[in-house]
Amino acid sequence: MLSLENKVAWIDDIHEITVIGDMESLFVNGQSPFIYIENKQSYIQTKAEKINHSKARIRYHEELPIGENLFLLWNDIKIPIYPGAIVRTKWFDENYSNLDVELGAICHSASTTFSIWAPTATVVKVELDSDKKLPLKKQNRGVWTLTVDGDWNGCSYMYEATLNGKTTLVNDPYAKAMLPNSEKGIIVDFTRTKSLKDSTVSRPKRKRLQDAIIYELHVRDATVHENSGVRNKGKFVGLTEKNTTNSNRYSTALSYIKDLGVTHVQLLPINDFARVNELEPDTSYNWGYDPLFFQVPEGSYSLIPKDPIARINECKTMIESFHQEGISVILDVVYNHVFVMEESPFEKIVPGYYFRYRPDGMISNGTGVGNDIASERQMVRKFILDTISFWLEEYQIDGFRFDLMGALDIETMRQIHDRCKKEPSPIMLLGEGWELDTALPSHLKATSKNSHELNGVGYFNDLFRDTVKGNLFSHHDTGFVNGNGRYVERLAHLVTGSVLEEYGIPFVSNMNQTINYVECHDNHTLWDRLLLTNPDASEMERKKMHQLATGLTLLSQGIPFIHAGQEWFRTKQGVENSYISSDEINQLDWDRRELEDNNVQFVKSLISLRKKYEVFRLSSKDEIRRRFHPLVTPAPIFGFTLLGDDVDFSIYVNPTNKKVPLQLPSSGKWVVTLSNIQSSNKQVIGEFTSINPFELLVFKKYRKVTRKEEGTKRFANAKE
Repeated sequence: MLSLENKVAWIDDIHEITVIGDMESLFVNGQSPFIYIENKQSYIQTKAEKINHSKARIRYHEELPIGENLFLLWNDIKIPIYPGAIVRTKWFDENYSNLDVELGAICHSASTTFSIWAPTATVVKVELDSDKKLPLKKQNRGVWTLTVDGDWNGCSYMYEATLNGKTTLVNDPYAKAMLPNSEKGIIVDFTRTKSLKDSTVSRPKRKRLQDAIIYELHVRDATVHENSGVRNKGKFVGLTEKNTTNSNRYSTALSYIKDLGVTHVQLLPINDFARVNELEPDTSYNWGYDPLFFQVPEGSYSLIPKDPIARINECKTMIESFHQEGISVILDVVYNHVFVMEESPFEKIVPGYYFRYRPDGMISNGTGVGNDIASERQMVRKFILDTISFWLEEYQIDGFRFDLMGALDIETMRQIHDRCKKEPSPIMLLGEGWELDTALPSHLKATSKNSHELNGVGYFNDLFRDTVKGNLFSHHDTGFVNGNGRYVERLAHLVTGSVLEEYGIPFVSNMNQTINYVECHDNHTLWDRLLLTNPDASEMERKKMHQLATGLTLLSQGIPFIHAGQEWFRTKQGVENSYISSDEINQLDWDRRELEDNNVQFVKSLISLRKKYEVFRLSSKDEIRRRFHPLVTPAPIFGFTLLGDDVDFSIYVNPTNKKVPLQLPSSGKWVVTLSNIQSSNKQVIGEFTSINPFELLVFKKYRKVTRKEEGTKRFANAKE
């Protein structure tokens, strides 16, 4: 029987096979084809319909087995049949998903169990230490398993899988350790690694998510500067070093972050990613949004990248060090795409399953990087949930920031939230809720417009960002702080957390969901943006505009988000997208931190004020309605008051270059508690004052007479 390589048949639906190739040799004598199941020696006669000269369709009644050697016998021609679009059907998900099995290499001192989900494979073997290949046995619903006796901790492994007529070596997507540059997976007995579960340092205790102040940080950027005072520059352990300073004794790195007062660090991806040679990391740079292996710490951040266990322990030590300082750790995770789809273990192990396709058979590319992970499929969702659980349990992570979260589906995010609720302290979940053109219906996407479906998940507030500094995608567009008060009418909506209908269309449903920011790793830093939008302003004026933007971020309801170095006017020398730029562009400049220490102290004061007074982080819409009141001010000055139980605040922002008179909301003794221009503790008796150009001004007034004031009154009365 002749087998033709230029013909192939694909199972595309439960009862449909598509034959691709030259049809002339098939439709010659009216013979019907047979489907042949090799291991069962069974034949199924079918009828074929010619679509065109290169395609035919075969419909049949039986459900063909997946993961078997199947052939089409037709006119003495033997055509291989492979699983095609069938893997993306609801039927396949229902019949071949196995949600209860623990996948990966589960290592103990006496044995290791290998489990891999490969339902379309016909043969799977595990290659141990490059010299031993052992066959796995197919179990229920496409899971292959094997238990090997002995102590395999630290040994390498790969899978050899036969799929669609080809045999390929592939790494385990569930690998938890790798050789340098993702060469091979490494088996790990985690009982022999550093344990954070039993550490005397537990996760920082958090009661309310709205108390968070997030600081976005890239591991390498944080310490690689020559004057960081850190010995292990650019590494996980560089962020474990304490009491570090630059040459003039200004705090740096971990010590600096602690002193600043933020509650959470959000680390750009620290799982294994592409584009950086882990053995020569100084020769290249990457933010980390090119994911390779999702459960493996990145090797370029390790002191010993050739030692897979070392990088695990170093990563854990970094997390523990943040926890020792009372700082929670959020991981930036990328579950919306992989670096190169065709090279990913997902595609090699179950071709066509893990990624989205459009109805015409084209790969969906809403992420803009070549592929979209199909989070809505059962085993894809399982992988994401398993990975979240792994980081929570083994690394004691405190939160997750989801890159391009709008490309993920609502149900996956809901299940992630449910899983995180099982932890003893609140786990922070946030992400980018942009609407992307991915092959998933809009109503199923975890976008900001669907935030009411995900009450425990935060969304980056792009309206806040664009109102404050101008539209992100128009380099010279201006906003409130750099456009003479442009969009002042939006400010009441934004500072109340973007949730109240009376001030605008709600962005999200509740207070924990709005992430207020004006700068992040993406696009221009705020300082570089101001150089574009306000080239004629003086440097001092731009610094004051910058202070207004950061001040609004930290004094608004919702959760504030600060980009590392924002507090000292961080610049990337005008580079807008620095994801593969040099250290010189991306590094935190600890000399600039010293030079701009006055602004660092200003931001510290903002953070301290927010943390001290709960009125800046209210927990419900009703509380905001009761305590927030916009003030009548000369346009375009923006002002509002917050009524506390014992202390009232009046906050004013002047985005103009003119000094403007103000009338405070009531007469009394008002104290300047914070300003980017004048000294604190200045008093205003009465109700009339003024605000300087580009000033952020926070007044405080006690509702009750203090004991000291009461004593002064009594003394004065006694003298009279």
